[in-house]
Amino acid sequence: MGRTLGIDFGERRVGLAVSDPTGTIAQPLPTLQRRKGKRPPVAQLARLAAEHDVTTIVLGLPLSLAGDESEWTAQVRAFGAALASRTGIPVTYVDERLTSARAERAVRSIGLPKHRRQEKERVDAASAILILQAYLDTA
Repeated sequence: MGRTLGIDFGERRVGLAVSDPTGTIAQPLPTLQRRKGKRPPVAQLARLAAEHDVTTIVLGLPLSLAGDESEWTAQVRAFGAALASRTGIPVTYVDERLTSARAERAVRSIGLPKHRRQEKERVDAASAILILQAYLDTA
């Protein structure tokens, strides 16, 4: 049984999480930095997927509060299609509405000093965990 990779795809950072081998628990991976004006890190994510024996990729889908798609949603879908094409691994989309707010609350609640809580990479990783865990809980 392979693992599942969870991705919170953002304009500046890509939050990542991977499931345990049983597909029960989401665990964080290091957040990737994106460079402005550069292509998404598809090759880097393909390497990570191979390293972790990933068989499914779960990508957070940014919808409006009303559930509508936007220009950013289209970009995320295009990124998902490119990643699926590059890896040969199916990509599933999970509604990520309010995930960032929940992730920020979770990071604040763990008792870190304020300067550590405000590190954006922590929130992105927590968002990826929430996206992946939501998928694992329904699979």
